[in-house]
Amino acid sequence: MRNMVLIHLDPTTAPVPDEALIEQVGKVIEEMTKAGVLLDTAGLHSVTEATRIHQFGGKQTVLDGPFTESKEVVGGYCLLQTKTKEEAVEWASRFLAVHGPEWDIEVEIRQLAEG
Repeated sequence: MRNMVLIHLDPTTAPVPDEALIEQVGKVIEEMTKAGVLLDTAGLHSVTEATRIHQFGGKQTVLDGPFTESKEVVGGYCLLQTKTKEEAVEWASRFLAVHGPEWDIEVEIRQLAEG
């Protein structure tokens, strides 16, 4: 099963990642890769650089950021190939564990609907 792990954080309180954190996250990503579960991962640029498209009543409006600050944004993602939901939870928990107590961060794990 493929699982999308969405990384949620508050952009107003999230610290800037330091070299130690980048190294620890890199190690978890390397372990995921060696285990054959990591299909893709990336961080996302700031929500201030985003573009939104709204559709109401069949009419579309394109809006470029910056937007009013949000309390929570998707800051990145991992796409995992796992045998079970529990395995996806374990990997996501390991990813979160390398972030220190100064990080208020959560992940949402959602199985991809496949055909």
